[in-house]
Amino acid sequence: MTTTPQQRIEADLKTAMKAGEKELVGTLRMLLTEVKNERIKRGAEVDEATFASLTRKAIKQRDEAAEQFRRGERPELADKEEREGKLLAAYLPAQADEGQVRAAVEAVVAERGLSGPAAMGQVMKEVLARLGAAADGAMVSRVAREVLAKPR
Repeated sequence: MTTTPQQRIEADLKTAMKAGEKELVGTLRMLLTEVKNERIKRGAEVDEATFASLTRKAIKQRDEAAEQFRRGERPELADKEEREGKLLAAYLPAQADEGQVRAAVEAVVAERGLSGPAAMGQVMKEVLARLGAAADGAMVSRVAREVLAKPR
């Protein structure tokens, strides 16, 4: 039986509570709240792709907060945010490396005969659909821009 992302987090939260890992407990509670809110909004269980998206969003929020704390000369709070981001990163699927992303982008461009910046949207949509949660949107965008800029 496959477990839903919510069930995985609940099980890990229970384990962290028993072990007395306060920082992990707080981080998992936040993520669990995001998953539950999304489930209520959708009216259905959260799938893996949506879960990965929620997790990436939470990590990005932590990174931005850490940057703000560093600018505000609060390194202890920045360190805490960075640790939480690393805890959340463990819930993401293995990320496609740049070589895999480049291969997917080049395949889409070749299959569809696309070129130029106007094709960016089509390439992004197709590559993100192919790679799913394993793709980092920023990397796909950067690689797609490079590939589309090359003369064909």
